[in-house]
Amino acid sequence: MTTQATYDDVNLVLRLYELRRETKLRAAREWFAGTLRARTLEELDQACPEGSEASAYFRMVVSYWEMVASFLTGGVLHEELFYQSGGEMLLVWEKIKDLLPALRRRHANPLLYRNLEQAAGRYIRWLNQQAPGAYDNLAARIRDTQSGA
Repeated sequence: MTTQATYDDVNLVLRLYELRRETKLRAAREWFAGTLRARTLEELDQACPEGSEASAYFRMVVSYWEMVASFLTGGVLHEELFYQSGGEMLLVWEKIKDLLPALRRRHANPLLYRNLEQAAGRYIRWLNQQAPGAYDNLAARIRDTQSGA
């Protein structure tokens, strides 16, 4: 990224952080990071039955990060500035990436979470350039958590 971050970029990052502190989203994020261990669509359905609080939490967290990712892919948010403090997006990506093909089929929507997929890919490339091995380490820790190790 060659452009300088602006005060508007900083304010958007701060606003996104404030939104993450909202009580319900904070609870959803805690559940998502600490409790959700679905690696297949069947496991997701079991963990998040339709109409359940867990289902609402899943949708809340993933749609929040899809929104943030749309700011990145749309060029509204300075990527490098975001990357320096937005690591939670990679946690969300790692937890849903294997589920994504089945979710897209279920919803007959090949665009489902496309912004998150694209933004995470760019973030991962940036992180690999800045700190080789850091992403692999993060992904391995998330996988270990997913498997209960």
